[in-house]
Amino acid sequence: MAQFGSLSDRLTETFRNLRSKGRLSPSDVDGTVREIRRALLDADVALEVVKSFTASIRERALSDEVNKALNPAQQVVQIVNEELVGILGGQQRRLEFAKRPPTVIMLAGLQGAGKTTLAGKLGKWLKKDGHTPMLVAADLQRPNAVQQLQVVGEQAGVHVFAPEPGNGVGDPVKVAKNAIKAAVDQQYDTVIVDTAGRLGVDAELMKQAANIRKAVDPDEVLFVIDAMIGQDAVATARAFQDGVDFTGVVLSKLDGDARGGAALSVASITGRPIMFASTGEGLDDFEPFHPDRMASRILDLGDILSLIEQAQQAFDEEEARAVAEKIASDSFTLDDFLGQMQQLRKAGSIKGMLGMLPGAKGMREALDNFDEGEIVRTEAIIQSMTKQERQLPKLLNGSRRLRIAKGSGTTVTEVNALVNRFEQAAKMMKTVARGGVPQMPGMGPIPGMHGGKKKQQQGGAKKKKVGNPAKRAALASGAAAQPQQQAPQGSGFGFGGANAKNPKAPTEEEMQSLQKFLGR
Repeated sequence: MAQFGSLSDRLTETFRNLRSKGRLSPSDVDGTVREIRRALLDADVALEVVKSFTASIRERALSDEVNKALNPAQQVVQIVNEELVGILGGQQRRLEFAKRPPTVIMLAGLQGAGKTTLAGKLGKWLKKDGHTPMLVAADLQRPNAVQQLQVVGEQAGVHVFAPEPGNGVGDPVKVAKNAIKAAVDQQYDTVIVDTAGRLGVDAELMKQAANIRKAVDPDEVLFVIDAMIGQDAVATARAFQDGVDFTGVVLSKLDGDARGGAALSVASITGRPIMFASTGEGLDDFEPFHPDRMASRILDLGDILSLIEQAQQAFDEEEARAVAEKIASDSFTLDDFLGQMQQLRKAGSIKGMLGMLPGAKGMREALDNFDEGEIVRTEAIIQSMTKQERQLPKLLNGSRRLRIAKGSGTTVTEVNALVNRFEQAAKMMKTVARGGVPQMPGMGPIPGMHGGKKKQQQGGAKKKKVGNPAKRAALASGAAAQPQQQAPQGSGFGFGGANAKNPKAPTEEEMQSLQKFLGR
């Protein structure tokens, strides 16, 4: 996540220096705490939060839980992770819905924090969860705020209650009251009230927001704060808590390139949990806030649970099963390949999903250079093919590839590269579907795994490598000269049983005598 990129890099580097130490001295702990303090202050975390955070880490790092640990460095990372979860709010808190609908959710915050767009995101998220939300245009002062909410509501597929034109016309308190009555009459179970903001904290803003709160008695008041606001986050949050009070925090613009100290300050300062995070400009770039997962992302430990949830929402289980059957039966086509890519795009930003993997910070340069438009170009190439060409890529001769390149706005080289990648991917998926391990480019077959080129010898026995080179060469030449045959029964000394081809072999009576002589 871009917001915590610098903080994450510095913390990761600090912990890397600890891994070489078998035991941590007080000076090692002090040096680590000093680096953590600097990293947090550079990230615009509030000073009082930094002081309490580092003091707690130092106290725990010098305790017996670290001194007696087998790996002190990992124990310190665990301590920092737990403390980060604490200042981010501890446990995740969900929305509390009214026992008798409608549930009223009021949005408050400064102008430019992203309240109107966030109202649409929250409405779409609630609709996916089976609710029937309604947006209320109670911001009647900002120019075109009502029209913006109507556009956002239409994109989200959510009804918008907007009886007043706005632009300074209308009473926002009256609009909010009438919205509750309309929701009851039209059977909407959730009402999201978008209120006016200001360029700064002032008495008029607080009075209007407080009057709306008294009028609608909301079940939840969400304070929307720009994650890029920096040190001002603390003063703004305290002003809204004193003037309006709120039950939860929503972080907007969490995908920005600012330092993100607001996220690490607001929950600790106000004692109110962060409930949601807006991670992009799209209406689907919205997710519940999990303190433990966010702490793992900051420490570059990954966020596999969020990655799985995104994949489950985007991928259809039945379709995935059908594709698996096609792969196993060697009938996977470019049409199926196109469908899989489109589902992958539905899951969200690929760069964002790769960033949730553990150790993703080590791939920072590769992630920054990753071009999401490559997927769009790949889709254009496949969509420029005929149905028959998608089913049978072998039909793609030179003239067909030139036509496809012109139709998709690409080059013949890009078309050739796509076909080659598809053929390699199809082979690898087929190998995996049959229980094998595919051979990766630039790597040899993996020892001990199925799918390699070497087959096991008959009977499951493995040849032992002879240490003497001369003897090994003689054995190899002897094995090549004689046809492979079933090994005859014999003793552990290498003698075979007597047969017509080997008349000088010892008889059964001779073998029994030899065993008696050896005391067996």
